[in-house]
Amino acid sequence: MSSVSTSGASSAAAPQRSLNWRIVDIVVASVLGVACGFVFLAWNTVGYAWFEAMDALTPGLGGIATGIWLIGGVIGGLVIRKPGAALYVELLAAIVSAVLGSQWGPSTVYSGLAQGIGVEIVLAIFLYRRFSLGIAMLGGMAAGWGAFVLELFTSGNLGKTLQFNLIYFVTLSISGAILAGAVGFFVVKALAKTGALDRFAVGREQHSA
Repeated sequence: MSSVSTSGASSAAAPQRSLNWRIVDIVVASVLGVACGFVFLAWNTVGYAWFEAMDALTPGLGGIATGIWLIGGVIGGLVIRKPGAALYVELLAAIVSAVLGSQWGPSTVYSGLAQGIGVEIVLAIFLYRRFSLGIAMLGGMAAGWGAFVLELFTSGNLGKTLQFNLIYFVTLSISGAILAGAVGFFVVKALAKTGALDRFAVGREQHSA
């Protein structure tokens, strides 16, 4: 076989990956966003009680409870794997939570925006080509960093002690890595095993593994 034929066969076997959104991407991302919104709504009670209990022990330690609020962007990014997916799912989830009665009202939406941007930055750095457990955990951490920066100004954390902010930053990072990153990664894997994500790369990877 000539080198030209070999090259042509390789191109046919591995078509160029498109980062353009399909209708199915929009629909599934929307479903994920709404579902995560309901998860956030439940966590507004459970997670906030945990947050308050930990913060009562040591100011800033409450950050360890925040990871579930960061999970939407990780799940969206891992499933859709296209620019804007992490931001869209996290932001939509925040809007759903706010509309359905989040105790933080409209500020919930700002949080979703900051957290989603954090995940987007990580995925963009890796050109939306790497979606391992490590990348998911890094994305969850980055969502926490986005929340941390926002809360410096919206929650008055800038005026709190250095010790508080250091503890809060570290616990946000840990919670983001585990509760958003690792949990989000395995949730997506579990969904892929059901066949619900067969039209996405993560579903095809699961079946070929």
